[in-house]
Amino acid sequence: MNLEFFIAKRLVKGDNNSPKRSGTRPIIAIAIGGIVIGVAVMLISIAVLTGFQKEIQNKVIGFGGHIQITKFESKDGLEQIPIDRNQEFIGKLDHIDDVESISVFANKAGILKQDDAIQGIVLKGVDSTFNWNFFNSNMVEGVVPNYTSKRSDSVIISKTIAKEMGLSLNDKFIVYFIQDNKPRPRRFIISGIYNTGLADFDDLFILGDIQHIQKINGWSKEEVGGFEVNLKSFDAITEIDEALYRAIPYTFKTSTIQERHSDIFSWLELQDINVVIIILLIILVSAINMTSALLILILDRTPMIGLLKSMGANNWSIRKIFLYQAAVLISLGIFWGNVLGLGLGYLQKHYQLVKLSQESYYLTHVPVNFEWSYIVLLNIGTVVLCTALLIGPSYIVTKISPIKAIRFN
Repeated sequence: MNLEFFIAKRLVKGDNNSPKRSGTRPIIAIAIGGIVIGVAVMLISIAVLTGFQKEIQNKVIGFGGHIQITKFESKDGLEQIPIDRNQEFIGKLDHIDDVESISVFANKAGILKQDDAIQGIVLKGVDSTFNWNFFNSNMVEGVVPNYTSKRSDSVIISKTIAKEMGLSLNDKFIVYFIQDNKPRPRRFIISGIYNTGLADFDDLFILGDIQHIQKINGWSKEEVGGFEVNLKSFDAITEIDEALYRAIPYTFKTSTIQERHSDIFSWLELQDINVVIIILLIILVSAINMTSALLILILDRTPMIGLLKSMGANNWSIRKIFLYQAAVLISLGIFWGNVLGLGLGYLQKHYQLVKLSQESYYLTHVPVNFEWSYIVLLNIGTVVLCTALLIGPSYIVTKISPIKAIRFN
């Protein structure tokens, strides 16, 4: 075993068990306590940040898929130029492991009228290939429709639209669409009401049968607005998007959810800066606490330092003893910090103790997501950085004279 590490371990055990060291124990306890609290705060910060980002990503993706494939030309920001649903590249996508589902869609802007109230909406037309998992998890009342070859009038609307228009489950309402400068009214029936908390989307989207849009636009049943590709992992979006771009005809284009909603994703990325600043500040404070503890440990062990120097130990060897001792104490603090941070995160994840205002934060509670790679890196980085920052203060060992140290004893 490494001699310096062996001595450091003995010193840790000796300080804990010896009544002579009772004066140093409170200082060490305070330093360790600071690390415990700091690590817990860092873990919770990362868990909340990644949880918040993941929840918002999933909500935005639920309305438009990870990647959309449409005609290269577009009529406006909402509607699409029709394309044939029978494309060769669709068969190739089915064999890609990261692809979860592929569905067709078409959007059509309209005006919902109920009594004297009107509301601008977008009807998103889908069919039996649509992945309803997201909306199933956000349904407040009713159920999602089951679309077949026969055109259905059943739609789902948001809780926001239902409240503003005075609509309830199973109510009928009329939406007016404009095609060829003529109004085209369509009557729908509410089969379900959803609530995602994303006001920009909840205020706008109604989901219905794509056959209504095909009929209004004069499309055939084989024509759609585009394809939505849902992936199993958000991390694969860039790779799949590049593969799709190479596979589709030159008249088509792909657009990722990040490109379509760059404002939301830019805002989410800004949150990373806040967490990085918090982590750096906490590590700095922890290092300062440990520096104070290290200096006290060195001064308290001045006679031992003098004895080791008189026996031929060099300065760096003695410095390593105290650095190892500090690393052990830091590791102890990190261990209990993990217990505290992960424990609080677990309670929040499963019991949702801390609530949020959905109007302000898009979520009803503080989300928690454990990214184990981040947790491991955080723990290793904290030990390495705090220990490295103690190398400088340990230089005081070189200033201790063996003769004076032994006389001091």
